[in-house]
Amino acid sequence: MTEIRASTVLPAIRTPVTVPTADRLSLVGELALPGARAPVATLICLHPLPTAGGMMDSHVLRKAANRLPAMADLAVLRFNTRGTASEHGTSEGEFGHGGSERHDVAAVIAYAAAAGLPRLWLLGWSFGADLALKWGNDPAVEGAILLSPPLARVTDADLDGWAASGRPLVALIPALDDYLRPDDARARFARVPQAEVVGVDKARHLWVGEPYVRIVLNEIVRRVNLRAWPLPTEWKD
Repeated sequence: MTEIRASTVLPAIRTPVTVPTADRLSLVGELALPGARAPVATLICLHPLPTAGGMMDSHVLRKAANRLPAMADLAVLRFNTRGTASEHGTSEGEFGHGGSERHDVAAVIAYAAAAGLPRLWLLGWSFGADLALKWGNDPAVEGAILLSPPLARVTDADLDGWAASGRPLVALIPALDDYLRPDDARARFARVPQAEVVGVDKARHLWVGEPYVRIVLNEIVRRVNLRAWPLPTEWKD
């Protein structure tokens, strides 16, 4: 047995993907699938703010792709929004301040649906959480898990749309977040009766540190594939 560490990469089928948008851009991404079984659900990852270094390889999303296909039978679809670069490549276009990225969100949801991936869940972190709330309320989506949502771009109308949809929202809010802390988050999400706000003691906006990554991944799996929860801390080689 090997302890799962920050650098651990577990077995999966990892395939580079290119996602076309309605406004004729190509987005670079990666689809990670369980190696031995069909996935039971899918995480569509929306990354933090690219102008502050956010990308598909931001550490929580990378670790989700490195671990959850093997540990929880989840498909993990990551991509760079327009104009964003990572080691996987650079997506075409320019940063749209959360506006033109609506095409990116629509495109990746459509890509996942066309690929026959099961039970689509959005996993949005920071800027990506705002994108999920603004543009991800789609009939093909089962629900959304939000990490450190700043709600900077999100209107009451966006939240009311989620409320009307009945789709589950789970918001993981660091107690020491720089932008939105648990009490304020509960007040904002009160417009969405089905929203669940989970405050995480001592955590910060970027979820730095393996203990906080494990909390995030366990909260994801608890909602999306309860049979795989709690996640192990060791892996049989």
